[in-house]
Amino acid sequence: MSAEEDLIDYSDEELQTTEAAPAAGDSNGNAKKGDLTVSGGGADKKGSYVGIHSTGFRDFLLKPELLRAITDCGFEHPSEVQQVCIPQAILGTDVLCQAKSGLGKTAVFVLTTLQQVEPVDGETSVLVMCHTRELAYQIKNEYARFSKYMPSVKTSVFYGGTPIQKDAEILKNKETHPHIIVATPGRLNALVRDKHLRLGSCKVFVLDECDKMLDQIDMRRDVQEIFRATPTQKQVMMFSATLSQEVRPICKKFMQNPLEIYVDDETKLTLHGLQQYYIKLEENEKNRKLNELLDELQFNQVIIFVKSTLRATELDKLLRECNFPSIAVHSGVSQEERIKRYKEFKEFNKRICVATDVFGRGIDIERINLAINYDLPGDADSYLHRVGRAGRFGTKGLSISFVSSEADQEVLKAIEKRFEVALPEFPEGGIDASTYMAS
Repeated sequence: MSAEEDLIDYSDEELQTTEAAPAAGDSNGNAKKGDLTVSGGGADKKGSYVGIHSTGFRDFLLKPELLRAITDCGFEHPSEVQQVCIPQAILGTDVLCQAKSGLGKTAVFVLTTLQQVEPVDGETSVLVMCHTRELAYQIKNEYARFSKYMPSVKTSVFYGGTPIQKDAEILKNKETHPHIIVATPGRLNALVRDKHLRLGSCKVFVLDECDKMLDQIDMRRDVQEIFRATPTQKQVMMFSATLSQEVRPICKKFMQNPLEIYVDDETKLTLHGLQQYYIKLEENEKNRKLNELLDELQFNQVIIFVKSTLRATELDKLLRECNFPSIAVHSGVSQEERIKRYKEFKEFNKRICVATDVFGRGIDIERINLAINYDLPGDADSYLHRVGRAGRFGTKGLSISFVSSEADQEVLKAIEKRFEVALPEFPEGGIDASTYMAS
C-alpha cells in the first residue's frame, strides 16, 4: 500500500473551493483589515468585541478551583482570543483558531478541558497533541498550573525518545492512568497500536500548532489513526499561529460546524510592542557583531536562532568562552538533556539560549525580550514563530536579524511583503532600552 493511500482523501474540488471563497472567514467578501473574524459554531460576528478589559475570567462561569488557579497565576483579563473561544468551547463547540503567537491560545484549551473534565479512574477523556516534545512538556506544565486545586485530575505527557515501557506502566495502573494526555503523535499512536491505551472514552481531541502536524505526511497519518481510535461524537479543537488557506479545509475535515476564528488579514500576524530590525553583514562578521550586541543591549533573556544543530553547539561554546551565560537547545541533544536545559533557561538560571527551530514554535518563556536571528529562517512563517518568542502577550520586545546572503535578502523581502512591514536597518547608535524593556 502506498504511503498516500490510507490517508483521508482530500479531493481537489474541496481544496479549490476555498480559493474561490472571499477573504478568509469573511462571508460577505468585504473583510476589513485587522478584523478578528468569527464564523460557524452558531456565531457570525465580526471584530466588534467589547474592549478586553470589560471582561474577567469570572464571567466564563468557570469552576471555583479553576478561578483560584487563574488568580494565582496573576491573570485578570482574558485576551481577545480567549474571550471569543472559551464561552463557546465550554459548550462543546468544535473550534478552529488561528491567532498570533503569545495571545494565550494554550490557555483556551487548557481551561476549557479542565472545566469539562469529569475524572473517571482508568479513563482518558482529553487528548492533546502537538508536534514537538518541548511543546508537549510545556503544555503539560500549563495543565499543572491551572489544575493545582483539582487534585483528582491526573495529566501525563508522552513523547518519543523515552522508554515506551514507562508510559505503558503508567497506563496499566488505574491509580496513575491519566484523565488528560498531552503527547506527540508518533508515541501516542504506538501506545494505541500496542493496546496500552484505549480511547473509547475520549471526549475532547485537541491539536496545537495543527498546521505543522497536518502538513507532514507521516505525522498526519499518526493523527488520523489516533482520531479513528476515538469515538465519533467528541469535541475537536485546533490551534495555530499560521493557518494557510490550503490547510483550513483539511482541519475542518475533522470537525463538525466549527467556530472559526481567524485573524482575517494575514498581515496582522506580527506582534504589537515588538520592534524588528535587520543588520547587513558578511558571514564572517556575525560572531563579532553578536558579541557587540550582547554587550551593548539590555535584556532579560535572549534567544539566538541558528540554522543547524552543529552551529548551535559551536556558537554556544564560543559564547561561553566569551563569558556569556549561554545554553544550547536543539534536536542533537538527548530528550532528557533538552528538557533539563529548557527548564534551566525557563527558570532564569541562564539568560542566553542558542536554539534551532525546535524552539521556534509555541515555546513560551515570559522573560525573553530579545530574539536574534543569527541565521535567517527559510520563510516568513518561521520568522514569525521565531520572533514571536520575544514580546509575548502584548509585552515589549526586540528582534534583530542578520542578513548575510542573497537568499537572506529574498527572505527579508518575503517577510516584508507577507506582513506588510518595512523592516528598518538597526541604527548605528543602537536604540533606547526603554522602547523595548518593560518598565
